[in-house]
Amino acid sequence: MKNKPALTVEVSRGNTVHQYLESVHKVDIVVSDADGKIVDSWGDGDRLVFPRSENKALQALPLVESGAADKFGFEPRHLALACSSHNGEVFQTEAANHMLAAAGLDATCLECGIQLPYHPRDTEKLIRDGVPVSAIHNNCSGKHSGFLAFAAHQGFPTEGYIQFRHIVQQEIAGALESVTGEKHGADNHGIDGCSIPTYEIPLKALAAAYAKFGVGNDSGKERSKAMLRLRDACIAHPEMVAGSERFDTELMRALKGRAFTKTGAEGVFTIALPELGLGAALKCHDGTTRAAKVACAWLVEFLLEKSDSGLSETAGNAIKRLTNPVLKNWNAIEVGNLKVVN
Repeated sequence: MKNKPALTVEVSRGNTVHQYLESVHKVDIVVSDADGKIVDSWGDGDRLVFPRSENKALQALPLVESGAADKFGFEPRHLALACSSHNGEVFQTEAANHMLAAAGLDATCLECGIQLPYHPRDTEKLIRDGVPVSAIHNNCSGKHSGFLAFAAHQGFPTEGYIQFRHIVQQEIAGALESVTGEKHGADNHGIDGCSIPTYEIPLKALAAAYAKFGVGNDSGKERSKAMLRLRDACIAHPEMVAGSERFDTELMRALKGRAFTKTGAEGVFTIALPELGLGAALKCHDGTTRAAKVACAWLVEFLLEKSDSGLSETAGNAIKRLTNPVLKNWNAIEVGNLKVVN
């Protein structure tokens, strides 16, 4: 396969007559099948990345495989929340509280840190209602509620569950190592924003892992079933994976079950396209999320347009808004746009 240069996302600014190039972002992309065969790539597929929030769907595997999700009666919306980077909206925090209560725990057990909700309007509502901001509003509280439920089910200590050597994190690292085929250990780990370990692995390994996730292709029957269960939960409840006015929610809704996408920190994204048996991972060189979103939408469009089913007019129009988003200022005046230059 001929090595193509990194994808380019351009940011323009101007007026009704002329648009001027303001910024340029480079994005590395790998598209893989579940056997690890690279079917397309742009830039450096061997580059090392920290899959932070992109790993959440894989980090939730022990929750399902152990039987904890069934024991505590978790519904698909709860499983989607366990894979989420959510907004801290009321319906999301209520679901996280439900998960904790079902496991005999509460929000004081969360060790992910306090974070304001994504939308200022939700923070303002908390202030009006006299509700203090807490760890339950952290975008990772669904994932951490899943960790705690897994610990409670297994009889593991819940205190300190975020630490590198805690058995919960060791179990999760083992699952990640198995699915990605890459070592997850002391010599390649860092600390994520929510304080759990995160591990540096090649972009191509991440792409292959999400190809497996999309089709439930794993050596163990229980893990394959867990992958499909989590995939289906996320696709059915994209509002739990991200939330109102968020990229992942809008894209998954538009495609009606044809794609799973997950945003992460520092311009990394993962994609699963079950009908094609493909997974993808991308990294914006400068860590810019706005460019990574555009590249993600472009890639999904590029791959599905070539599929047997193609894209419906409705889905195509929805994706076009994400591949070529308009930039507006504080007065809602259109000032520019982003687009892929391939």
